[in-house]
Amino acid sequence: MARRVVVTGVGLLSPVGIGTEETWQAIREGRNGITRIESFDTTGFACQIAGEVKNFDPSLYIEKKEIKKMGRFIQMAIAATEFALQSSALSFPPEVAERVGVYIGSGIGGFDVIEREHKTFLQHGPRRISPFFIPATIINLASGYVSIRTGAQGPNSATATACATSSHAIGDSFRLIQHGYADAMITGGAEACISPMGIGGFAAMRALSTRNDSPETACRPWDQGRDGFVVGEGAAVLILEELEFAKARGAKILAEMIGYGMSGDAYHVTSPAEDGDGAFRMMRNALRDAGVEPSEVDYINAHATSTEIGDLIETRAIKRCFGEHASRLAVSSTKSMHGHLLGGAGALEAGLTVLAIRDQIAPPTRNLETPSPECDLDYVPGRARPMTIRTAMSNSFGFGGTNAAVVFRQYSA
Repeated sequence: MARRVVVTGVGLLSPVGIGTEETWQAIREGRNGITRIESFDTTGFACQIAGEVKNFDPSLYIEKKEIKKMGRFIQMAIAATEFALQSSALSFPPEVAERVGVYIGSGIGGFDVIEREHKTFLQHGPRRISPFFIPATIINLASGYVSIRTGAQGPNSATATACATSSHAIGDSFRLIQHGYADAMITGGAEACISPMGIGGFAAMRALSTRNDSPETACRPWDQGRDGFVVGEGAAVLILEELEFAKARGAKILAEMIGYGMSGDAYHVTSPAEDGDGAFRMMRNALRDAGVEPSEVDYINAHATSTEIGDLIETRAIKRCFGEHASRLAVSSTKSMHGHLLGGAGALEAGLTVLAIRDQIAPPTRNLETPSPECDLDYVPGRARPMTIRTAMSNSFGFGGTNAAVVFRQYSA
């Protein structure tokens, strides 16, 4: 019989807040973190807006001499881990360290460092490339640095499955604990690719919103006026523990993780099938794994990125999976406030889902003024909603047709 897994810590670093409770309060209040880009000159760019993390000082979490060795995504992962460990009060002395693992993913990794070092190479030649270039950019170094800094000696891995990355990381960590490979996991995702090539590349695909004169209204899931997603950056880390391990140390349990579902679209590199079959199978698999009926789910933190096709198809998949109960679900997109963190999105939204269960509040969807035809579910428009949330799901979909959903519920002994 699989072991029970609980969430004891959530660490969030996002465009709406530095720290878990600051981020959660901003989301509850419907505050928007999307602005005109300040980190580089956007002259000539079709998209000039993003969800940047303002006033992030890595020296508060990392020794100054170490900062230059890390890409921004690694720095953010370390900060989010610190927040999560503070939240959980988890410590692991040497005798238990090998039972604590790290599994933090990123969709793109050190894109900012790649751009910077390529510029150095072109201007000054190969001998001027930083010796820290490679370890500052590769995706698994977020997990690597966290492991080194915390002393966690258990399973150490990373995912890179585009925008489903950190949902897969959380789900895989859930499995590792369920099946006895670890007693606790530090898991989540980080992304920091608000850079000229990052924004330029997504804009070239015509995937981004170009509401440059109104950044706060640019991300508008399910709304008729949506015109693309908004890139965000940040990191989110959850502390998962085996139930008895958590109870033995007197941990405060925020929620129980009960299900994980995956699927592949096998359809197109960037677009899901019109009937949403991949998303449907992902949610069905997650519910089966959790052992709950569709009617037991109260809230879904949707992937909903504010793209014309994606929002509609996810709605279709929810209707197919949940049947008549779909109209009774609260479904919201917190991306309307923090933007799309790409590989970090799943962990941020999973963390917010856990906090929604903790506080019995469904986060709102902002900027939903005129829903598109077929987009007719209860998207919690405008304001957060106090409500009973016993069971909740968080959805993530990635380029290449890779999908992941995680399911949480209120903990009961």
